[in-house]
Amino acid sequence: MSDHVHTTADLTKNQSLVMGALAKASGPLSAYTILDELRDHGFRAPLQVYRALDKLVEYGLVHRLESLNAFVACSHAECEGHGQTAFTICQSCGDVTELADDDLAVRLKSLAARSGFTVRHSTVELRGTCRDCAAG
Repeated sequence: MSDHVHTTADLTKNQSLVMGALAKASGPLSAYTILDELRDHGFRAPLQVYRALDKLVEYGLVHRLESLNAFVACSHAECEGHGQTAFTICQSCGDVTELADDDLAVRLKSLAARSGFTVRHSTVELRGTCRDCAAG
């Protein structure tokens, strides 16, 4: 990752379109859902979406949720700097919430360092039931 903080002004046309689709989405989107949404903008192949997503993830503007095989726009401006992100994923309603916690980042780095491992990036996915679903 470079020291340059990337903004939406730095993005290519395809990256901007993919970022826009994710920013207006109510939840995580798969690459194929993004492709379907952007066909009218000239997107024809999954590779176009994946290339844009790879860069957006690299820039810290988008996160990949491994367990859902989907992507979500970052909701914290400082994500590029901290490299550790946590999400709660409700298994009932599908709600996804991004959490920022510097203590978690420090703890993960410390835990890994004990075995000589250097953490550059991590995404923690907490699956369970949200407050609304638990109350209902």
